[in-house]
Amino acid sequence: MWAYALPNLLIGLREGLEAGLVVSILVAAIRKTGLSDTPAGRRISTAPIWLGVVAAVVLALSFGAVLTFYRSILSTTGQEALGGSLSVIAVVLVTAMIFWMRRTARSLSGELRAKVATALKISTAALALTAFLAVGREGVETALFLFTAAQASGQTVAPLIGAAVGIALAVVLCVLLYRSTVRIQLGVFFNRTAALLIVIAAGVLAYGLGDLQDAGILPGHTWVAFDLSQHIDASSWWASIITGVTELSPKMTWLQVIAYVVYLASVLFVFLQASSSAPAPPPAESEPALVKAPPARRWVVTAVAAALVVPPVAAGALILFAPGKATAGSQQIQVTASACAPDWSATGAGSQSYTVVNKSGHTVEVNLVQAATQGIAAEIETLGPATQETLSTGLTTGGYFWRCLADGLPDMTSATLQISGDTAQAPPAAVKPVTTDDLQPAATAYQGYVRPKLVTLLSQVATIRVDLASGQLPAAQRDWLAAQLTWEQVGAAYDSFGDSGDAIDGLPQALPNGVNDSGFTGLHRLEYGLWHGQSAVALLPVADALTSDITTLQGKLPQLTIDPTDMPIRAHEILEDALRDHLNGLTDEGSGAAYQETYADVQGTEVVLGELEPLLTPRAPQLLPTIQRQLDTLSQALQATQWHSPASTPTAAQERVNATLGAVLENLSDVPDLLEVPAH
Repeated sequence: MWAYALPNLLIGLREGLEAGLVVSILVAAIRKTGLSDTPAGRRISTAPIWLGVVAAVVLALSFGAVLTFYRSILSTTGQEALGGSLSVIAVVLVTAMIFWMRRTARSLSGELRAKVATALKISTAALALTAFLAVGREGVETALFLFTAAQASGQTVAPLIGAAVGIALAVVLCVLLYRSTVRIQLGVFFNRTAALLIVIAAGVLAYGLGDLQDAGILPGHTWVAFDLSQHIDASSWWASIITGVTELSPKMTWLQVIAYVVYLASVLFVFLQASSSAPAPPPAESEPALVKAPPARRWVVTAVAAALVVPPVAAGALILFAPGKATAGSQQIQVTASACAPDWSATGAGSQSYTVVNKSGHTVEVNLVQAATQGIAAEIETLGPATQETLSTGLTTGGYFWRCLADGLPDMTSATLQISGDTAQAPPAAVKPVTTDDLQPAATAYQGYVRPKLVTLLSQVATIRVDLASGQLPAAQRDWLAAQLTWEQVGAAYDSFGDSGDAIDGLPQALPNGVNDSGFTGLHRLEYGLWHGQSAVALLPVADALTSDITTLQGKLPQLTIDPTDMPIRAHEILEDALRDHLNGLTDEGSGAAYQETYADVQGTEVVLGELEPLLTPRAPQLLPTIQRQLDTLSQALQATQWHSPASTPTAAQERVNATLGAVLENLSDVPDLLEVPAH
């Protein structure tokens, strides 16, 4: 657990020392500049500086509270989108801060002294503003980075304690530096901590991109580069240290891995090539006596204080006392590190509302389970530490209990309580979570659907060969499209075909020699030749090889198994792939058939949904009818293109296809969530 405190201790120490140096320089500057610009015997008070510092601290704390509050009232997808976006922003800000400190370190003291001199000529209020702006930036950056680091680690207590210790150390160092009782090489300190900070930022970036993938903003959440979660204990001390310091996780997608490596390599390279050095600490000076600001300026200082302090305090108060999503009739359910809903009490049958508060220090999944059927009546898939979320559900008479699942903690359940009351208006009974056995019939039925499609495909390729043998290239183009659309209609099985699938429908982009590579075979190889002027004689061997590959796949089909858990995922990904590949021209080798292929993908999606209907309807009765209406609208939009290529289709028609496809994808993304096989 405490491994998660280490990177945040570094953040607190470094950012606190930067802000502390700014304050030290300001105080030293006002002693010199203030004495030279005032009547003999009178010194300017440093109170405005401390006023600005306090206002900046309050602003940073309020900013962190706002982030936490608004994340807690978002949906799971909204939380992932917010967390991922803020992680990327935090990495950008921290990276800029690292290079800014290297670039401006030498001149920092002189610049701040000049600002103090200018501020004193205006008013002490301007001096307070100077301190506020100088320290406020560091505070907001720290709050943002600590928030994203806590989200990445899934814990709150350890990161906050680490940050607090780091800030406390920074304060002590700054006091000692100011009094010249210690001397450290600040340039060396900032350089070495910057290198460690870059490593931490790379991990936060990878985590943030993973959140954006889970939210559906970025593609590729199923393109897993590695998954060590089944081979290592994520709660072991050594795994905790690695994940705590680097913010990496045992399971990462290719996008996360590539982003981590590219960021780490490029930023470290540029940083190590930099030749500037950090500034030396300000010279030691004795602290002058303090006097109050001139009476004529006191009201100005008061007004500035109110302007700087009151809004952040008001925002913080709003965060503390705002009810969030909880309603007046909502019962609070707590999750701790040792208990699941220890304080929940039985309610009557019918509609109920519960506000689940996570005090476990871990990210948890919370289920309200009907004891008799083991069905989930309501659930929160992801609830971050120190956050809360309200869920509403309908209960029938009978026993219910809460189940709390968290990485690094044992699975916990609450006591089973009996729900009683009038059942006349009772909702339907809860439905059990799906199992692999529940999904197997859909996978088996889909495999039966694929078999005759391959027979049809083989016949269509034979027709293409006849066209080529007789030199009828236009007929071959027409018959090629029919074969390609047949293949598109079996989209949910692609991942099970292995090398045979690549041989039948592979693309040239990843091959060393592209379209001229000998490994470029199958339907798209025929497409390239037919639309790029290759002769019928040259394409006959391609058709023969395709015939052989389809025949081989037919022979393998009885031994091939479709992973049942892939079926809900493919219900969404068939059209997601169409949007990414077909409509963006990635699979077009000359035919311009993106809209026809997408139409075939709609048909394949409908088949998958039909196989999953017995599982989906009890869990979300209105989902499939809604999706079907959207698929019908999408089909009409595709037909309205008159099957032109996207490049030659009017903009209005293109936008209608894209809009309707985006709408249906949003609802299709619920299918994998509803039919997810629980990991516990």
